[in-house]
Amino acid sequence: MQPRALSPASRQEALRALRDSAEGGEPLDVLVIGGGVTGAGAALDAATRGLSTAVVEAQDWASGTSQWSTKLVHGGLRYLQMLDFKLVHEALTERGLLLKTLAPHLVKPMPFLIPLEHRVWQRAYYGAGVTLYDLLANIMPGRRALPIHQHTTRGGLSKQFPDLRHDTAIGAVKYYDATVDDARLVSTLVRTAHTYGAHAASRTEVVQIVKDEHGTAIGAELADLESGERFEVRARHIINCTGVWTDDVSELADTDGGLNVLASKGIHLVIPRERIHGTSGLFLQTEKSVLFFIPWSRYWILGTTDTPWELDRQNPVATAADIDYVLEHANAVLKTTLTRDDVVGWYAGLRPLLQPGTKEGTDSAKVSREHTVASPVPGLTVIGGGKLTTYRVMAKDAVDFALGGRAEELPCITDEIPLLGAVGEAAMRRRMPALREQFGWSEQMTDHLLHRYGSLVEELLDLIEEDPSMAQTLEHSTAYLRAEVAYACRTEGVLHLEDLMMRRTRLIYEAPDKGLHTVPEIAAIAAAELGWDEATTQAEIEAYTARAEAEIAAAAEPDDQSAARVRDHLGEVAPLQAMGSGAAAPD
Repeated sequence: MQPRALSPASRQEALRALRDSAEGGEPLDVLVIGGGVTGAGAALDAATRGLSTAVVEAQDWASGTSQWSTKLVHGGLRYLQMLDFKLVHEALTERGLLLKTLAPHLVKPMPFLIPLEHRVWQRAYYGAGVTLYDLLANIMPGRRALPIHQHTTRGGLSKQFPDLRHDTAIGAVKYYDATVDDARLVSTLVRTAHTYGAHAASRTEVVQIVKDEHGTAIGAELADLESGERFEVRARHIINCTGVWTDDVSELADTDGGLNVLASKGIHLVIPRERIHGTSGLFLQTEKSVLFFIPWSRYWILGTTDTPWELDRQNPVATAADIDYVLEHANAVLKTTLTRDDVVGWYAGLRPLLQPGTKEGTDSAKVSREHTVASPVPGLTVIGGGKLTTYRVMAKDAVDFALGGRAEELPCITDEIPLLGAVGEAAMRRRMPALREQFGWSEQMTDHLLHRYGSLVEELLDLIEEDPSMAQTLEHSTAYLRAEVAYACRTEGVLHLEDLMMRRTRLIYEAPDKGLHTVPEIAAIAAAELGWDEATTQAEIEAYTARAEAEIAAAAEPDDQSAARVRDHLGEVAPLQAMGSGAAAPD
């Protein structure tokens, strides 16, 4: 399958297809609302069943919860404590599929240490837990995706994580999970879905669900946030995959949505790799949440917190108290002392927590402890809860539920559909020594490229052949090539500078001061690729600068309310439009 580009032109094609479905053309089979990992997965699932499919997202792809995760693909050790073996097995099966078949370039194995302080009961307790973890993972057919766990002595723990305080530790259990760039997974899913025929339109907001005279959802009114135009789309099945916005979208159909989804905030810190000496990740339990130390490229990611959030869901913010909490708990177990000066970046995101039960009068199927699919009105399917690791199962369950009896005729096949860049990754890896010599790239750079693009590195090389200067790194960030910025504009659905800074690169938290020093060069490349004039380029720079400065100021505030006030004065590059209050299809 030849990869298809997500570009401004492909977005316009998608908008035309959406309009045509309501202007005399055939309705779409499936309209997916929400461009996070679940919505992207649902679009790929529907498209690979041969259904005419479109996915719309009010902002950029992955711009909600899916860009702010802990970057883990994991089975969920904590669910073993709850004896939820089915859920853990499901997540571990998906972890194995991603590692071996679907996205081996994006998902990478990572060892983690669980320090032990009690020789007998803790070693037996955690040892039994990770043994079961391994057994549930190995039920999956085929070769084992990751090594089995090991027990490590105090000396082994000291060798693998020298900066961990070992005064009370008697050793550790070492187990394996995997890491992923969450936003990159989503953009790859969307592009893969587009390659298989799905129409994809970002910055396209659903402002009303359209119903017929019988109360069946038959389409939606959309707003193109780039032009301000409103128009209608028709679809036989509508699937709401909007996470913490689930209730908002359901209200557009004059229904309470059937599910109770609450938002919980989690924050993470980014610390330079050299500030903490260790070769494995670290898993610790705190009184309020779980504390991970995750090796991430040139950095460590430390997190997370778990606190209720009832403010602006589009822009959750980290506060001074959040940052101090993570630093305090990190310093409690480290030999070194981390300070605010060591924090290169930080980010805050919202988990869509599904509350038990569905609302009265709602047709539903409880598919998992973590996610539920419901139909508050005919024609509209809503999925709530879940986590990044099990996105494919969530997507399958949502599409199956929407199709009803037709699902048996058109079964899901996404367990055998590699994402773009997966096929041929091993061959591209063999080419890397020659490319390092040809372009003077470091081994870290070629690993970075393989981890982000897999075999699609070939398309970067085509771009570099057109313009050899694209083989150079950004002047103020040697972690990224100039070609990566241009490539994102051409093929990965970029419309605004913040898309590049926040999701196609992660400079918003991988570089000091939210990457502001890299903005002029990145904006210049984007302007050349996207045809921005001088005024547009300057407006994009000013918008991102304002965002970065507001988030830096918010992180100095002591609590959520004051931090949100500092952040909320800022306008958005594509602000959401006012939603309707009920619409029925004309006779």
